[in-house]
Amino acid sequence: MSQGIENKVVVITGASSGLGEATARHLAERGATVIIGARRTDRIEALAAELNAQGYKVVAVQTDVTDRDQVKNLVDITVEQFGRIDVMLNNAGLMPLAPLERLKVDEWDRMIDVNIKGVLYGIAAALPHMKAQKSGHIINVSSVYGHVVDPGATVYCATKHAVRALSEGLRKEVKPYNIRTTIISPGAVSTELLEHISEKDIQAGTMEFVSKIAIGPGTFARSVAFAISEPDDVDINEILFRPTAQPV
Repeated sequence: MSQGIENKVVVITGASSGLGEATARHLAERGATVIIGARRTDRIEALAAELNAQGYKVVAVQTDVTDRDQVKNLVDITVEQFGRIDVMLNNAGLMPLAPLERLKVDEWDRMIDVNIKGVLYGIAAALPHMKAQKSGHIINVSSVYGHVVDPGATVYCATKHAVRALSEGLRKEVKPYNIRTTIISPGAVSTELLEHISEKDIQAGTMEFVSKIAIGPGTFARSVAFAISEPDDVDINEILFRPTAQPV
């Protein structure tokens, strides 16, 4: 299904793997122009080259979402090349789980920088263009952990609760500009995000649990496509995947 997606100009952060990569593929195959950003330049350039060779339109731009100027550059390049930005998907995220008592303060800081400030920088980069266009769609990625809190995931849960709160505030503020908003809250998804958990006991337990209930990245990609393809007068506030057991 390409209705409502074809010819859309879509920016995706965190597109070098997992949810972002799957979504870039899914939308490009349905006719969207996709601009992909991530820190790992080799991966996004390889992805762009692969998809462009198949006749799709994909542009790779190295982007660290913790750097406001780099996120602004990602969006500005998009508007310079294609004249507009239709969708901003703030997807980049980190999930280094550990109980608070282990005092992984550097990991807390990094999660706050990527999961919260990275989303805010994406909004800051896209919003002026969308206001000028009087159209656009901002999609922020939260988590089922943005609805509950579990031991060992406290800081991650806090960042994802924050994404939901700022997204709801954004939704209320941008209605006069004909800008749509969506929050997507996946449950357990099988991606390399789990490999970035530094505490090996937590990592092993989480990966074993996720293997039993995980959805694939394709489910997330289809949910993004669904949100984009809905008529412009439909404001989808949240898409939530509930796993069959406790969420990750």
